[in-house]
Amino acid sequence: MAALALSLAPIAHHGKDMHSHRLAGIAVAFTLMVLPGAGRAQARVDVPKAFDRREIMIAMRDGVQLFTVVLTPKNAREPLPIILSRTPYGTGGWGGTSGIDYGFKELMDDAGGYIFAFQDIRGRFKSQGTFVMNRPPRNERDAKSTDESTDTYDTIEWLTKNVAGNNGRVGMVGISYPGWLADVGVIGAHPALKAVSPQATMGDTWMGDDFFHQGAFRLTYGLEYAWSLEASRDGSVVPTPGRHDTYEWYRAFPTLDSLAKAVGALAWPTWQRFVAHPSYDSVWQARSLPRRMRATSVPMLTVGGWWDQEDLYGPQATYRSIEPSDAAHRNFIAIGPWFHGEWFEEAGDSLGNARFGSATGEYFRREIQAPWFAYYLKGKGDGRFPEARVFDAGDSTWRSYDAWPPATAKRTRLYLRGNGKLSLEQAPSANEGKDSFVSDPAHPVPYRPRPVEWTYSAGSRWTRWMTEDQRFVDGRPDILTWQTEPLEQDVRIAGNISAHLIASTTGSDADWVVKLIDVYPDSMPKSPRMRGYELMIAGDIMRGRYRNDFSKPEAIAANSPVPFTVDLHGQAYTFRKGHRIMVQVQSTWFPLYDRNPQTFVPNIFMAKASDYRAQTHSVYHDAAHASYVEVPVVPSRGM
Repeated sequence: MAALALSLAPIAHHGKDMHSHRLAGIAVAFTLMVLPGAGRAQARVDVPKAFDRREIMIAMRDGVQLFTVVLTPKNAREPLPIILSRTPYGTGGWGGTSGIDYGFKELMDDAGGYIFAFQDIRGRFKSQGTFVMNRPPRNERDAKSTDESTDTYDTIEWLTKNVAGNNGRVGMVGISYPGWLADVGVIGAHPALKAVSPQATMGDTWMGDDFFHQGAFRLTYGLEYAWSLEASRDGSVVPTPGRHDTYEWYRAFPTLDSLAKAVGALAWPTWQRFVAHPSYDSVWQARSLPRRMRATSVPMLTVGGWWDQEDLYGPQATYRSIEPSDAAHRNFIAIGPWFHGEWFEEAGDSLGNARFGSATGEYFRREIQAPWFAYYLKGKGDGRFPEARVFDAGDSTWRSYDAWPPATAKRTRLYLRGNGKLSLEQAPSANEGKDSFVSDPAHPVPYRPRPVEWTYSAGSRWTRWMTEDQRFVDGRPDILTWQTEPLEQDVRIAGNISAHLIASTTGSDADWVVKLIDVYPDSMPKSPRMRGYELMIAGDIMRGRYRNDFSKPEAIAANSPVPFTVDLHGQAYTFRKGHRIMVQVQSTWFPLYDRNPQTFVPNIFMAKASDYRAQTHSVYHDAAHASYVEVPVVPSRGM
């Protein structure tokens, strides 16, 4: 749910006002963080000269009025479509007018451009009403009830009838929380809504986005985000961790409860929800977009990033939920080599040390997004769009598929073997045994190189942590590693990745982190900084208590090998000849995720300090207990 910080205007994203309290997600300082090699190559639009600005209050069906900014091109030669973006971050910040002179320039350049409308949602900034994080759907039996879908409908109704010079067609676009708002806008959609592009959307904040991943609580994000968004209406209350290295700060609290009491989190509605609903119950399920998104007549262009550090799950899951009912073939997806929302404000030619050989963000805005909106809102072009446009960072190439995942993908197993070996499709023998390690909650594995800065502080490396060289954890005794020999030919994957572990613990609960890694050759004459680099291609975590049912936690029988499945989500990537493929398994990823006590308690948010104990975990890899990572291999030529 993060943001882009833009030039000199106050920036707010996901409740993080960059100018007033130093919060953002894509940029993490008032002086925009620009990645090496990235930048803005094109001229910006002088918005005050190009647009007439109008500020209005639009009444919803229950009488609550929402503050809305409308920008109309001054030199429009014909009626224009409206592009609407609704935001919790303020109409002057991220998700609003700030940055449109760059991120929307390609749309503005299209034959007169568009009318843009930006709206503060209920209870945020200048809008009336009460803010509810990820507001659940309304009770449809109550005719007076409202939700974000009805507010979207009522807003479009007013805009199309009262904004001069519109052509009766409306599109929606948004990144992160505004992306979620764009998605819910198609539920009970207004007839004038003709095209929606939800981008980096938080599809399910328990299953795989901001707050939990497969049961494991996202500690830094869950705490710092709720702190910034709910401690004040306008983001004026700033999270203040007590140490520069938040790894040490979070570790100083022996339990989640002691941390919550120290910072006042028990007063925040979202933290209260964490404590009351730690499992995937009806409260979280009601907020899940993939569970709500089904058939829609509105064309959709879902956008995501392969290294989205906040909402990697949402775009892929929401696209997938619509796909079975997409008889009209209007459900599209585009995924690039980006962190959260990077494509809006950056050239997109690099991420951390990874280089992609072209300005992927500019390409997306010019060649994918602009023609798509032009067709559905203006009738320009032939409408022949590939269903999936994905960037293969291993081969620095955009690829098109007529389905995602592509039908040509073959499910292939990377088997964990004895002596740290990883083999493609060659299963282990009977006597290859297991590997074990001690997981100690008092000494958790950091998820990125220390110091782990406060997530949205100036200079934070939050945006690029997923592409950090994984050698920073090499040698730790609480990490298991397997790798192939140097590849004799390219291995290209496209589709969903999953890890299947047979594992045990001496305790009664355990977390399982699995990482799929591209190991670069030791000799890289053209790119010496990448010699031996360990680039994480996919990685995620699951909490063992949910191995059978995400809504019903169960203790794990001690010293008993049982199966665990970790969803690593989708990826399009080519492991090049001469590279190695690596798999790592660990049980802590701190402080991004909280520490599992490793002794089963009904609710970890209420665990006592004495519940946290070191335990020995084992991963099996013999013929009877084969552990593997399943990858979708596609032909490496002709794609």
